[in-house]
Amino acid sequence: MKPHTSLDRRHFLLGSAALASACWLSGKATGAVARRLSLQDDPFQMGVASGDPDEHGFVLWTRLAPRPFEGGGMPDQAVEVGWEVAADETFHSVVQKGIFHATPALAHSVHIEVVGLKPDRWYFYRFHAAGQTSPVGRARTFPRRDVMPSQLRLAFASCQHYEQGFYTSLQHLAQEDLDICIHLGDYIYEGPARKNGVRQHQGREITTLEEYRQRFALYRSDPHLQAAHAAMPWLVTWDDHEFDNNYAGEISEEEGIDRAAFLRRREAAYQAYYENMPLRSSALPAGPQLRLFRSLPFGRLAQLAVLDTRQYRTDQPNGDKRGPLVGDVFSPTAEMLGASQEQWLQTELLQSPATWNVLAQQVMMGRIDRIPGPEFGYSMDQWSGYDVPRRRLLSFLEEQKIANPIVLTGDIHCSWVNDLKVDFDRPDAPVVATEFVGTSLSSGGDGQDQHEGVPQILAENPFVKFYNGQRGYVRCTVTPERWVADYRVVPFVTRPDAPIQTRASFAVAAGQCGAEQIA
Repeated sequence: MKPHTSLDRRHFLLGSAALASACWLSGKATGAVARRLSLQDDPFQMGVASGDPDEHGFVLWTRLAPRPFEGGGMPDQAVEVGWEVAADETFHSVVQKGIFHATPALAHSVHIEVVGLKPDRWYFYRFHAAGQTSPVGRARTFPRRDVMPSQLRLAFASCQHYEQGFYTSLQHLAQEDLDICIHLGDYIYEGPARKNGVRQHQGREITTLEEYRQRFALYRSDPHLQAAHAAMPWLVTWDDHEFDNNYAGEISEEEGIDRAAFLRRREAAYQAYYENMPLRSSALPAGPQLRLFRSLPFGRLAQLAVLDTRQYRTDQPNGDKRGPLVGDVFSPTAEMLGASQEQWLQTELLQSPATWNVLAQQVMMGRIDRIPGPEFGYSMDQWSGYDVPRRRLLSFLEEQKIANPIVLTGDIHCSWVNDLKVDFDRPDAPVVATEFVGTSLSSGGDGQDQHEGVPQILAENPFVKFYNGQRGYVRCTVTPERWVADYRVVPFVTRPDAPIQTRASFAVAAGQCGAEQIA
């Protein structure tokens, strides 16, 4: 197994000090600022977004790019951007407004942390720059921390490979009556352009900051993705393809990769991610480091803990190949979350007053054997390859009697419902949490409503309640009494205009562990 080493930050200062400067954090640029800029093309071609809501406000995002596929097309100077938040879509009742200076150092991205709003309200927002006005977006504040809301409606999704399918699922998601969308990673894919896709990447596998920026611009040009962002706030985290497939911390999946070059690439990927997501300034990257784990309370109904299972993990065991649970799977020094994030999560869970405690994270926590019969096939990239931290987390949920833990998972391009146990080898072991695993939005192409092989999967893994291979997302309705998850699927993504349906629905009753199918 390749060694896991800590980062020597002295060797990776490329832009780090500048990124942390106070002027960028506040949107106040030093030097000349273009206040009366004239642009021939629309600077808002990448759309608008909001994210990370709390009871007082939220983050507003856009990125000025009149020529998004030509490096953005912006001048090499700061540009003045106006913003407005209103109580109505016509902006007759503007409740807040201001000026932000978008700098070339952050690709003229705009991150505005709005505060001082009323809790549990919907608002509308827009931007102005170069004499032009952006599309209007909707955002909302969350309920006060001491209030028990009657309901939370959310959807979670992941894995939107641009070349492999249209974003029809996002077209439908934008029409849902939701409070928030949680995106669990693989927002972009880093691979080179390939033939025979329904759409095409540009160029080689991306490795530089400019290439990551261009790839984000390509993905964000999609109208359905823009509509879904504009319809509601998003809560985002990454998986691997925002940087490099199956990376583990500072370790590439490929042998012989120079560590310094790898971390310079990670620095570029992390900066581009921040530039293109509705994230708070607390997530501003420092070199090849960016803190994404955070927690958002929706009153006393739900606490949403967002995890990062990529940046701090040790290397995948046993060559990162599917196989039996042997060798370094049981390493006592293995980490999935890293010590600091794990301690933070435990503290958040112990202090949570919420009825539902949600872990929004990337890779399957259920220990799935994918090979029928006497042989074993477990993924080394998922929690099954990290047995000690997996047991430690699930044991903590059980021993501390954490209220109604729900795990939301992406990554795997198919849908699952899993009862989670500390000891999967004991059929009578208690269920300590429920895992809802969402399929991909487009990655993998059309997918299928599989019947062949499903009985074998369920027989090999009796804690699995549901398995499906179609594309889509999961819509959840949360009340103080129960959690209902609707698996929303489309029959195809390789051509547009697919209809959507609910393939199955599962419920978890508050105070009881385990999911039951209700439709």
